[in-house]
Amino acid sequence: MSTIDDMQIQQIVTRVLNQVMGLSSQDSVPADSPTVAETTPRSSMQTGNRKVVAIGADHGGFELKEIIKADLSGMGLDVKDVGTYSKAAVDYPDYAHEVAKQVSAGKAWRGIMIDGAGIGSCIVANKVPGVRAGMAYDYSSAVNSREHNDTNVLTLGAGLIGVNLAKLIVRTWLSTEFGGERHARRVEKISVVEKLYLK
Repeated sequence: MSTIDDMQIQQIVTRVLNQVMGLSSQDSVPADSPTVAETTPRSSMQTGNRKVVAIGADHGGFELKEIIKADLSGMGLDVKDVGTYSKAAVDYPDYAHEVAKQVSAGKAWRGIMIDGAGIGSCIVANKVPGVRAGMAYDYSSAVNSREHNDTNVLTLGAGLIGVNLAKLIVRTWLSTEFGGERHARRVEKISVVEKLYLK
C-alpha cells in the first residue's frame, strides 16, 4: 500500500468538497495556495506588542500541540499553554473550556484547541460567550472561518490531519483577516442569538 502525504489529502478533500457543494473550479482552493512558509501572521498585540495565543489539547492532540507551540513561538507570538502536558488520558472539554475562557476574558488574542477529531472541542468552545470557534481541516476551511465568521478559536483534529497540513491551517488561520461588510452583519446576528440565551 502506498503512503499519501498531507498535500495529496488536502487535494482529495478539496475535490470531494467541491463536488458535494457544487463549487466550480473558480471557487475551489487555488493551485497557488500559500505554503506554510508564506502564511505568517502580520501584526502583534497583548504582552508588550506581541499577540498571545492560548493553546490546549487532550491526550490525542498532545504531540501536535507541542509541534504547533514551537511553530507559534517561531512566528513571534506569545503562547499560553493550558495543558494537557502529557499523553495520559484526559477529557477534552476541560481544556477546550480553558482555551475558550482565555479568549473570552481578553487574556488571549486567539485560541487553538487540538483533540482527536476537533469536533467536540469546537462544541465546548462555542458554549463560552464571545467565542466563535471553528474546526478547520484544510486551507479553504481555515480561510473561510476567519474571512466569513471572524473565528477567534480554532479546533483541529490530530487524528484526521498530518503535521504539515496542521501547520498550514494554523498559519493561514492566523494570517487571514475578517472580511467585514456583509459578513460583519452576519457575525453580529450570531452575537444577537448568543445574547438571547445569556442569563
